[in-house]
Amino acid sequence: MRIVTVSGTCSEVGKTTLVCELLARLPGWAAIKVTRGHYRSCGRDPDTCCVSGLLGDEPRVFSDRADTDVAAKDTGRYWASGAADVRWVVVARGQEAEGIARALAELRDYPGIVIEGNRVVESLDPDLAIMVALPGQKEIKVSARRIVGRMHGLYVPEWNGAGARDAASLVGAAGPWERPVWGPGDLDRIAAGLSEDPAAASTPAGV
Repeated sequence: MRIVTVSGTCSEVGKTTLVCELLARLPGWAAIKVTRGHYRSCGRDPDTCCVSGLLGDEPRVFSDRADTDVAAKDTGRYWASGAADVRWVVVARGQEAEGIARALAELRDYPGIVIEGNRVVESLDPDLAIMVALPGQKEIKVSARRIVGRMHGLYVPEWNGAGARDAASLVGAAGPWERPVWGPGDLDRIAAGLSEDPAAASTPAGV
């Protein structure tokens, strides 16, 4: 089973869109959405965002399709893009590793899983870890800065072939960005590599 993680420099950079683009190209793959909540309202619309009321002493893994195949949710977009199965993991601070482990155990029979979230990379060794960034983004989250060194590549939905220095500024890297920078035109190739037989692939992710 291959694991791909999709993280982002901040909100609204296109993480979910990239997950969906990959799922549409990877038949039979499953997906996991990881949401970390706080024991207070996040200040957004409680009907569409806030998960404070779902938190408890243990992580929660929602596996019923009725809970995940909802048009207004990111997980609903996963289903619409062709995901074979979906899990929504809701965690409080310190519960990420256990929640992800439970979801992965439930999805172990699938050939691959795409996981959306930043902190997931701290408890996993994914075959491919992608950071999503956008020119003009307002901030770079602390959680993104902490994991940038573990990324295998950068995905920029509006990439125009700018240099490594521009890529480094998008992720807050101190020096030049020396890893791949991908755009929409690379998605077919990335998916093809991920679909390869792991035993025959030249790299762990095949890309």
